Amino acid sequence: MSAKDNTKVSPNTGGGEKELTRRLGLMSAIVLGVGTTVGSGIFTSVGEVAGTAGTPILTVLAFLIGGIIMIPQNLCYTELMTAYPEDGLFIVYFREAGWNFLSFFGGWSCFWATDPVGIAIMAIAVGNYLAYFTGWTTMTVRIVSVVLIVIFTALHMIKMDAGAKFQNVITSVKIVPFILLVIVGLFCVSGGNYIAPTVRGAQTGAMALILGITATTWSFDGMQTCGTMAGEIKNPHRNLPIALIGTVILCTLLYTGLTAAAVGLCDISILAASDAPIATAFEYVPFIGKSAGTIAAVLAIVVVTGSLSSLIMFQARVQYKAATEGYWWKSWSKVHPEWKTPHVSMLWQSGVAIIFVFFTSIQTLLGYFTLICLIRNILCFCTWFKVRNKSNYHPTWKMPVGPLMAVLAIVPSCILVVTTFISDPLFSVIASIAAIGSAVPFYFYFKKANAGIIAEKAAERAAAQQ
Repeated sequence: MSAKDNTKVSPNTGGGEKELTRRLGLMSAIVLGVGTTVGSGIFTSVGEVAGTAGTPILTVLAFLIGGIIMIPQNLCYTELMTAYPEDGLFIVYFREAGWNFLSFFGGWSCFWATDPVGIAIMAIAVGNYLAYFTGWTTMTVRIVSVVLIVIFTALHMIKMDAGAKFQNVITSVKIVPFILLVIVGLFCVSGGNYIAPTVRGAQTGAMALILGITATTWSFDGMQTCGTMAGEIKNPHRNLPIALIGTVILCTLLYTGLTAAAVGLCDISILAASDAPIATAFEYVPFIGKSAGTIAAVLAIVVVTGSLSSLIMFQARVQYKAATEGYWWKSWSKVHPEWKTPHVSMLWQSGVAIIFVFFTSIQTLLGYFTLICLIRNILCFCTWFKVRNKSNYHPTWKMPVGPLMAVLAIVPSCILVVTTFISDPLFSVIASIAAIGSAVPFYFYFKKANAGIIAEKAAERAAAQQ
């Protein structure tokens, strides 16, 4: 596909419209990355990171290092995206590497382990911060979470252009006060809080730092978001590198700054125990106290709502792509003739997210999300070594010192996977078996049931490479 092709994305084999179109510009691409990443992660998992890292300094370092190790990962994603500017992200790269099972597993793991899970986490986080004002019960929070999911699903499914404009506005609105929050917080910190005792029950030393970095995975995931909708972004060969590289720099600075402010405002044990840690921390701002906490809670609601909207906007494209490739249920490849969106995939994704809202907690969801996300990312970065010598590999942007950057993208994630297994071996084994074990029979089912579609797509790609 040429850089000038602003219309065709991929054929649709499930009925309805045949293609998605390139309607999103550079600003929308940046907003997708920043808007998705700067969300519930920093406003909810900062408490978990504090409890895991154990000390204020290690908590700040966890977010700083967590952002730094994302740089080679985003460079790798950027090169792959400019080589294959299609919707689908993992599915496309595994497919091009010739790893058909992993191509299927990319979509499978997104649906059952990360995407609806992410929507549920975001929705519950908004409800929890609203409860900071209202004192709602757990059930009320869950009902409100479901209502939010329904509203944003309808918006992005029926009015995609309006949804993209809303996403641009809310991201712009939330970034400026976010920066102000960092500045105010850092101006009011107490030096004594940085040398507070270790949180009871936390690990110490290097292991505490590594576990803390692992806990930031949810906070930093989402930077590659625009690649999921790469087939709908105008001039992807120019816009994708700008969006990805800009996102990792901005998010790392914002997260590190806000974390440094939070641990400097209150005792880390209090932060680790809070369901709304940022709001709790900013209650300790001198003179304005509770008002600062209120402002932080309002900002959290705006920020996380924007991220919830972003997730619902883009994530369904993964299963849509899997369906067009023949490795999913055919109906999910449908594009609505009027709305021009993958409505079946979006409805299923939000429906499963609603189930997660009612039957689990943020802590459980974060643990499940982190492990599967890390494993899938490692495998995805490995595709670079396989596809770079293919005849159809023509990236318009290449990462400097390619092999080294690819290794730096892979190795830290491997370390985080190992530490996750060490810290919670039983849960890690169960999660891995559930995700991978369930994928195997369905892979062979789709391979047989959709053999004609799979063969047709392979023939199309072979012809295009000649």
